[in-house]
Amino acid sequence: METEISGVWQVEAISFDCYGTLVDWESGILGALTPVLAAHGVAPQADRILERYAVHEAAAERGPYRSYRQVLREVVAGFGRDHGFSPTPEELECLASSLQGWRPFQDTPTALARLGKHVRLAVLSNVDDDLFQATSALLGVRLGCVVTAQQVGAYKPAARNFQTLQDRLGVSPERILHAAQSVYHDIVPASRAGFHTAWVNRHSHRPGRGATPDADATPDLVVPDLGSLADLLGA
Repeated sequence: METEISGVWQVEAISFDCYGTLVDWESGILGALTPVLAAHGVAPQADRILERYAVHEAAAERGPYRSYRQVLREVVAGFGRDHGFSPTPEELECLASSLQGWRPFQDTPTALARLGKHVRLAVLSNVDDDLFQATSALLGVRLGCVVTAQQVGAYKPAARNFQTLQDRLGVSPERILHAAQSVYHDIVPASRAGFHTAWVNRHSHRPGRGATPDADATPDLVVPDLGSLADLLGA
C-alpha cells in the first residue's frame, strides 16, 4: 500500500511519535506533577511546569542510556531541586506510574484507523517497552512496527532511532512520512534522515512548545491534529 501526497511524493508508511502526538502527555504530566508540587507548597502555572519538564527530560536523556522510568524519576528529582524539596520514593515514581493511564487525544483512534487503510503505521517513541504496551491497547489499531528507546538504547533526537525504524520498515527514507508534535525530538532528526515530515502542531492555539525543547525546522506539512492529517492525505 502507498498513498500520494500533494501529487508530488508517495509514502508507504507513516511513523508517529507517541506521547504528545498520539497521546495527551501534557495532561498526564500535569496530572502527575501538580499534586506532588502542591504537597510541597509549590503552585506554578501549567506552562511553567511543562517548560521545566522539557528541560529536565532532555537533560536526563543525554549521556549514557538509562531506562525511561529512570528518566522520569530524574525529571521529578529536578523539580525538587528547582523548588528546594526532596521527593519521596513514591513521588519519584509519579510520572512512570501514571503514564500507562495517559489517554490518546480524541481524534487519535479514528485518524489512525483511517490512515491504516492506506499505509503501514509505525510508532517511534522515547519510552520503555512495558510502558508502551498499555498505551498500545488504547490506540485502537494494529501497528506494523514499533521502535522504542529501550530497543535502540538511545533517545530521540539520536539519528540511530530513525535508522532503526527505517531498517525495520524496509523501505527507503523518502517513502516514510514521520508525524510528530516535537520539532526537537522528531521533525529535525527525521528531516535529516531523509523522511518526509508532518508537524502535528497541537500547540497552535497557544504560544510555546509545551513539554518539548525549542527547535527550528521546516516540515513538509503542518497540521493542528491527526484528523486534519488524515483529511489532507485523503484517508
